[in-house]
Amino acid sequence: MPRSRIFIFILLLLLTASLVTPAAAAASIQIVSDAASPSFPDSLLFSAEFQGTTNITAVVLEYGVKQLTCGTVDARAFPQVTAGTDVKVNWTWQMLESGTLPPGSTVWWHWLVTASDGTQFTSPTKTVLWIDNTHAWQAINGGNINLHYYDRDSSFGQQLHDAATQALVRLSQDVGVSTDSPVDIYIYADSTDLQNAILFSPTWVGGQAFPENNIVIIGIPTDQLDWGKSTEAHELTHVLVGHLTFSCLGFIPTWLNEGLAMYGQGGVEPAEQAQFDQAKAANQLPSLRSLTGQFSAEGTRAQLSYTVAYSVVDFMRTTYGRDKMTALLLDLKNGQTIDQALLAVYGLNTEGLENAWRNSIGAKILSGPSQPTPVPTPTVIPTYVPISAAPLAATAAMPSPPVTQAQAETAPAGATPSPLPTAGPTPSAGLPGLSTGIITRVLAAALACLVVAVLLVGLIIFLIVRAQNRSRK
Repeated sequence: MPRSRIFIFILLLLLTASLVTPAAAAASIQIVSDAASPSFPDSLLFSAEFQGTTNITAVVLEYGVKQLTCGTVDARAFPQVTAGTDVKVNWTWQMLESGTLPPGSTVWWHWLVTASDGTQFTSPTKTVLWIDNTHAWQAINGGNINLHYYDRDSSFGQQLHDAATQALVRLSQDVGVSTDSPVDIYIYADSTDLQNAILFSPTWVGGQAFPENNIVIIGIPTDQLDWGKSTEAHELTHVLVGHLTFSCLGFIPTWLNEGLAMYGQGGVEPAEQAQFDQAKAANQLPSLRSLTGQFSAEGTRAQLSYTVAYSVVDFMRTTYGRDKMTALLLDLKNGQTIDQALLAVYGLNTEGLENAWRNSIGAKILSGPSQPTPVPTPTVIPTYVPISAAPLAATAAMPSPPVTQAQAETAPAGATPSPLPTAGPTPSAGLPGLSTGIITRVLAAALACLVVAVLLVGLIIFLIVRAQNRSRK
């Protein structure tokens, strides 16, 4: 091979090496260990060890929960780091500070690592199941229902699974809501076990729905199987309606959400109907405007609110049909207010709908303005209180829309909703949290590599042209 060609070959090798150097630099940081250890229901410990060819100076944890979310949300923690070539870090997610996660949630995380020479490394994203491991869970899957239970025989679990799958079919036919992905239902042995699994849970809670997570939890004693089946249908309605109406724009009033759930479970009990009839005779039925936000925490008033909500939804469904109800929900999803959506679909505002319903049941018609519509409470993104003035975690989020309260049912009768625990964020692109100096060094290195590459290519072209000229001579 002529010497000129050998020289050109060597230059090409040098050019290739110069172009791959930045990628090779990232490989100078290696993962020794990376794990997440749940201590249900109180905390989740993230720990990792990294080794580098130069000192590791910063490690950032990005983490969150797989769920429906509005916009982009980044949650980060900044564990303390002692610079070195071998660094161990850990950080604990305290649920008492942020709000609890529903059992069955999938938590994701990864680490952003920076070395003193500007090298940056992002660890592979991993997941862990946030599950109540104090129980030996069994599962029955199929029909878009994953039912989990413990301390019960297979017949108990199968009956609840069958009831849930039948409820999905009925909800699709009667209400027009369905799901494309399986819903996880966790059946606790009683309401006490359930309340122990959810921090800050009221003592009366017997079931809750988490539409953003596609999860339902219920405490069902063996002697309350029939109540458990109807509660499954109630909570599944909340999940399906939550999916259909989820957006960054919409808000569904509580009377509509709970009324649909009561319709989904099959209506009200005789005692609840008797309470409703008594309130109607005494002209003490609450207005729809007053039922837009959270229901009363007082049991008797709350139960009347549920029955009124069911009666209104039953009137809408029976009088105007399923398709109009679906259209109403879609208008709410697209950002219309309840009055705008009602006018567009039914030609009535809230008072008009209420008076049509009151006329149908023989109740006194509203003669004046009803109570004002409560302002819905927006979703709160978890933040973490600094310890000793050192920020341990921070969150940044796009604005979230108002969301309906978590659906909570007493066991086995009456209920009021409780606040939905805010869940964590979804992953976002990029390498946030990097300093300006690091970014400057990276850009300078990239520019230097580009200059070297251009010079080498120019030199190669020059040598090729000179060699061709010599061959012509």
